[in-house]
Amino acid sequence: MNSKIPQKSEIEAVLRMRHGDEVFEKLKSSRVAVAGLGGLGSNIALMLARAGVGTLHLIDFDEVDLSNLNRQQYFICHLGMYKTDAVKEEISRINPYTNLICDCVKVNEENIDSLFMNDSVICEAFDNPDSKAMLVNRILENRNDAVVVAASGMAGFEKSNTIITRKISDRFYICGDETSGAVMGNGLMSPRVTICAAHQANTILRVILGKYDV
Repeated sequence: MNSKIPQKSEIEAVLRMRHGDEVFEKLKSSRVAVAGLGGLGSNIALMLARAGVGTLHLIDFDEVDLSNLNRQQYFICHLGMYKTDAVKEEISRINPYTNLICDCVKVNEENIDSLFMNDSVICEAFDNPDSKAMLVNRILENRNDAVVVAASGMAGFEKSNTIITRKISDRFYICGDETSGAVMGNGLMSPRVTICAAHQANTILRVILGKYDV
């Protein structure tokens, strides 16, 4: 087993070869905030790190527990850890040179403006409807320089293709089926949650690369 950590130049050379110079440089110089590190956010953060996004701003206040393991990007070894620390650990095993800014805090009306003041691409990945609405409305109302990629509807085991990406405006995208909420017998399961997370991550990459025509 090879435990040697590759040099930064080695990892970047591979990403540059995969992406081409222009895409590589845009991703490397980009910064994305991921608000919520549950089933959506934990997967999104790792996808963006794998793609080569240079700076990730990770925000969550919660700890990993057993109920998370059916759909979130955590393992038994992470139980009891703050999700910010657990995702940081996972990303370090993918690309230790990703710049990570971690805020272990609950987003609220008092701190939202200062938390996101340096973020122009914001991924909403909360599981609470009120928190979702608060973040989306506050950013869109007060920031004309920020793009929000949100999610709504990914519960159960309905058809995969009902999860889509919809452009609401130049600064707002929604991923999901926008209808299926988690209820008894139709809860959140890894496949559809991960599909929705992939939609969000891909939309974020498209925004960074100037492809707004989703």
